[in-house]
Amino acid sequence: MAPKIAIVFYSMYGHVRKLAEAEKAGIEKAGGTADLFQIPETLPQEVLTKMYAPGPAADIPVMSDPTTLESYDGFLLGIPTRYGNFPAQWRSWWDQTGKQWQSGGFYGKMGGLFLSTASLGGGQESTAMAAMSTFAHHGIIYVPFGYAKAFATMTDLTEVHGGGPWGAGTFAAGDGSRQPSEKEISIAQTQGAEFYKTVAKYASGSA
Repeated sequence: MAPKIAIVFYSMYGHVRKLAEAEKAGIEKAGGTADLFQIPETLPQEVLTKMYAPGPAADIPVMSDPTTLESYDGFLLGIPTRYGNFPAQWRSWWDQTGKQWQSGGFYGKMGGLFLSTASLGGGQESTAMAAMSTFAHHGIIYVPFGYAKAFATMTDLTEVHGGGPWGAGTFAAGDGSRQPSEKEISIAQTQGAEFYKTVAKYASGSA
């Protein structure tokens, strides 16, 4: 039986959503399927309006209850950074997972990451490292992306691009004007495909 994969993200301006869709495309190219979810917004509409943020997407379900994630074999999490760490929206979501922490609801599940920062040095790596503590407390098995499957693209310095061994990534610029590049989309698609293959290998018992 094919493994169940969820892609869960928070995206204020749409950058992380584009990476999420690329991850999903990669999974589908590898022969799998994935469900897209966004986590709840914690900012009031008044603040979002002042930030020129469109608010939650109307066409993607909101995962308000972490229990929903228990039925999946693996999940890719899309995290935009705030000062080198989780944004409040993600932290608020994780703070509701006490039940899973105690019961082992996420124990043994496989997880991967993709990230977005405003700039170079904005915290993609530190945010991924911060996620390791949360994964460890829940017993989530982290699946790093590594370099092997996209080495040429990831080490190509002819243009600025996000993404690294921790997972796919993008740079949004300080005003959010930069959109994910073709290279960044390609890296995300490859990560999605390889994550699916890894989860499928373990879910089938062939690993």
